[in-house]
Amino acid sequence: MKNSIQNIFTILSILAFSVSFAQNIEGTITDSQKNPLGAANIVIKGTTISTVTDESGKFNLDTDGKKLPFTLLVQYVGYKTTEVEVTTLPVPVLEVSLKEENELIEVVVSSRRRIEKVQDIPIAVSVVTGKQAEQAGAFNVNRIKELVPSVQLYSSNPRNTGINIRGLGSPYGLTNDGIDPGVGFYVDGVYYARPAATTLDFIDVEQIEVLRGPQGSLFGKNTTSGAFNITSRKPSFTSGADFELSYGNYGYLQAKASVTGALSKKIAGRISFSGTQRDGLIDNVATGRATNTLNNQGFRGQLLYTPSENTNITLAADLTTQRPDGYAQVIAGVAPTKRAAYRQFDAIIADLNYQLPSRNAFDRKIDQDTPWRSGQDLGGASLNIDTKIGGGTLTSTTAWRFWTWDPSNDRDFTGLQVLAKSQNPARHTQLTQEIRYAGQLTSKLSGVVGVFYIDQEVKIRGTEESGNAQWRFSQSPVNYTPAGGVSTPVPLARWAEPGLLEGYGIKTNAGIKSTSAAIFGQLDWEIIEGLHFLPGLRYNYDKKDATYLRETYGGLQTTDPQLLAIKRAVYTNQAFDANEDKVDFSGNVTVSYKATDKINAYVTYAKSYKPIGVNVAGLPTPAAGQTLADLAVIKPEDVNHYEVGVKTSPFRNSILNFTLFNTDIKDFQTNVQAAELGVNRGYLANADKVRVRGAELDASFVINRQFSVYAAGTYTDGKYVTFKNAPLPLEETGSSVAYKDVSGSDLPGVSKWAGSLGGEFTNDARFFGNAGKFFIALDSYARSEFSSSPSASKYLIVPGYAIFNARLGFRATDGLSVHFWGRNILNKDYYEQLLPAGGNAGHYAAVLGDQRTYGITLKYSL
Repeated sequence: MKNSIQNIFTILSILAFSVSFAQNIEGTITDSQKNPLGAANIVIKGTTISTVTDESGKFNLDTDGKKLPFTLLVQYVGYKTTEVEVTTLPVPVLEVSLKEENELIEVVVSSRRRIEKVQDIPIAVSVVTGKQAEQAGAFNVNRIKELVPSVQLYSSNPRNTGINIRGLGSPYGLTNDGIDPGVGFYVDGVYYARPAATTLDFIDVEQIEVLRGPQGSLFGKNTTSGAFNITSRKPSFTSGADFELSYGNYGYLQAKASVTGALSKKIAGRISFSGTQRDGLIDNVATGRATNTLNNQGFRGQLLYTPSENTNITLAADLTTQRPDGYAQVIAGVAPTKRAAYRQFDAIIADLNYQLPSRNAFDRKIDQDTPWRSGQDLGGASLNIDTKIGGGTLTSTTAWRFWTWDPSNDRDFTGLQVLAKSQNPARHTQLTQEIRYAGQLTSKLSGVVGVFYIDQEVKIRGTEESGNAQWRFSQSPVNYTPAGGVSTPVPLARWAEPGLLEGYGIKTNAGIKSTSAAIFGQLDWEIIEGLHFLPGLRYNYDKKDATYLRETYGGLQTTDPQLLAIKRAVYTNQAFDANEDKVDFSGNVTVSYKATDKINAYVTYAKSYKPIGVNVAGLPTPAAGQTLADLAVIKPEDVNHYEVGVKTSPFRNSILNFTLFNTDIKDFQTNVQAAELGVNRGYLANADKVRVRGAELDASFVINRQFSVYAAGTYTDGKYVTFKNAPLPLEETGSSVAYKDVSGSDLPGVSKWAGSLGGEFTNDARFFGNAGKFFIALDSYARSEFSSSPSASKYLIVPGYAIFNARLGFRATDGLSVHFWGRNILNKDYYEQLLPAGGNAGHYAAVLGDQRTYGITLKYSL
């Protein structure tokens, strides 16, 4: 009997406890004018518990025994989602007023590894939400640069991609696998080491934060010029789905899908897909079909496990593939060189009875006979654990990633068989581990501290092979030494020996193993209210081991010393091993003062560095007293950076931020051009001293309920302060000297002026019964001219240009959205990059900006 009474008492206690937590929450949802909002959605965050308001804006939500504390999400189309914390029951009747979406929302960022308002942090940072990127058609980094003009991205193919901020980050021109990028690229806390990742489509992005300036005390991998901090949309316990389909001219077709929901009480999942296809934009008259197509597919899957309210564990995996018939460059012009008349490009092609299909790059015609192939696969998996401890969060991020590159290029840019093959397939793998703690340490002290480790390996298997026209392009005076004789010139006519160079080439077997480990941290001490002192420190260890083996093969098999001398003048064997390690201390200090809620000013000094580099793309013949190994190792960069900024909100719904910066770099790692054919169009070297200084302006204004505008501008002055042994410009190839003093000349890839300007008009509307917003928007991007050559050449100056994009349509939070879009609507002809052909024969090619494109996008959200 006693046990029965105890059991009944226990059951009643449990029921009473459950009832106490199964109370309903009541309330009213209105707009800022206190007008009721019917059909607003109220959800308990992280659950499927939800309800909607009636016509009078009232709701009644059953909490279904949800334990305290929890958060209510209040959502309504055209309005900012609002969160309401519930910490005690019973809850008084709630009255929630929602802000309209076109009000300037205070953006939050995680750049300092905790959630903060972007206007409160003393860092120059631009934020592009996933929604903004989608609406602007910015589905990769190359298009993000149109919204953030401090960013420059140059890509002649995915491997040869460089991403810079304020003109610094990667050597301009061809990418060398032996150098670290100066701009960090992070997705959900995982560092992506290969710049090729920036050419692929974004998948289900929540937000893109672009930080400018050194960030070594905040991020695991050291960054000397900035970082991309990208967050993807996380799994949700509330079911949802988005489906998007775009169609445009040139056969453009893009499909996106994302589905999320609860798999159990503690596990939620999200799977996302993106696919893009487009026909070619350049006509190959030799094959009769267009080239430079798009063919990208990618997916991302995530599982979120919440074992407790204080711990989140996320397992993610992704794979992206790219299989275009693309990245062909178009002949843009011919520069006369200092070589003899018979070695000028026009004389060479006249002797070969050849004519270019067009000398106007914007005819968009090529006749290149070597197939263009730019296949790449990029993917990996990561495990992220976040645990709240005290006033902060302890985070562990473990990741493995890979990148494979399968190319074929036509480096002579013509329909002649000068180079029959030019390809350097590569595979890159990386393993990273980061552990950090970030949060509030005391009432006046907060910060972040962490450790980071990365292990990378790159394997390269390259082939370059001459065709039947190589002899004429390479024909030049060569000496040979007969047995027991003296050095004697080889008659020029011997270059025309049938089959001498046809099929003659080099095979390369190269590899790099690199390791980097770091301890980093930054404190934020509020000395008095509004005045903050922020010191940061970083200790780094870097080690790189490189091997390079290049062997000649093919061509006419002969023992004739004259013919052998000719073959050696085109290609030679090369082999070297290089290994270096280095320890480095760096850091930064910032003082910021938030005078009022509308003014936040800061000043920063940062001492940073970029690790040692190694050359694995072929080297020029060493000067007397040097070896290949001497040229193979590149000194680390030593960076001193100064910055002053002010962030303001001069009036309601406005942002106006201004920044001044100066960066001095010793031993700047730059990509230089060599006339020798066996050098892969460029190799790494150090310039003695470089300086970049400038100013940036960011502004956003919501004029009224319908109109909003934004503007961003940058002035950047980048100079070689001292660079006395730079390679010769294209037009000076063949001079009696091998190097040139380019001190005082402009850095390549840097426009003095760049800017973005845009605006949007919106109005309430209904479409197929859905409430939403009608909108019409215009975006523009412009930049001034810039040098497209490591040593300034008057023939390789990219003219300034401006492009305009537009869109109009209807968008809704749930249901069907539709809009029409146009890019480069004025059909502006412009270059993105100019490149000399292999061997510096005088002709050069262009990476062209896309002509006018347009289409329609349909999106359906559940």
